[in-house]
Amino acid sequence: MDGPPAFPVRASDTRRDRVIEELRDRLVEGRMSQGTYEQRVERALRARNEAELAELLHDLPPRNRVVDRLTGLVSSLSAATARVESAWRAPRLPRFILPGSQQPRVLVGRAPGCHFVLTDLTVSRFHAEIRANEDGWIVSDLGSMNGTRLNGWRLTGPVAVRPGDQLGFGDLTFVVAATLA
Repeated sequence: MDGPPAFPVRASDTRRDRVIEELRDRLVEGRMSQGTYEQRVERALRARNEAELAELLHDLPPRNRVVDRLTGLVSSLSAATARVESAWRAPRLPRFILPGSQQPRVLVGRAPGCHFVLTDLTVSRFHAEIRANEDGWIVSDLGSMNGTRLNGWRLTGPVAVRPGDQLGFGDLTFVVAATLA
């Protein structure tokens, strides 16, 4: 088939969305008024073919690649700054220091007989057990009501725990720290 089609090509939803996005960008750049933008978006939503969509953008000046790249750079830098700020403001979790080899088993719970006593009511009396093995440390839930979590996942069986992991008992969460020498 040579040349343009004899019939108008139907406007796809993807193309329609791209035209509306382009109109929005041009509004932000100050290339058109709010009223013109609203009118063109309405026409874009009613457009039946590609020609009607192309007509909405024909009088706008071409985009400046340098400005686009600079805008992209500024927005990526802004996003990186926001991520750093978010991480900086994140709450600092208390540390759970793994005991040395002299204590191969640690009971966690509210009961006075536990090695690591937590007074929070979401922690069961005998909530969890942390046991040393040849590869490191293993944490197990002891049938607690509110569960034991490792890195946000509720335990269903014994799991290896390492320094840097987040260990949760009920509503309390700790960061596991290495054994003190």
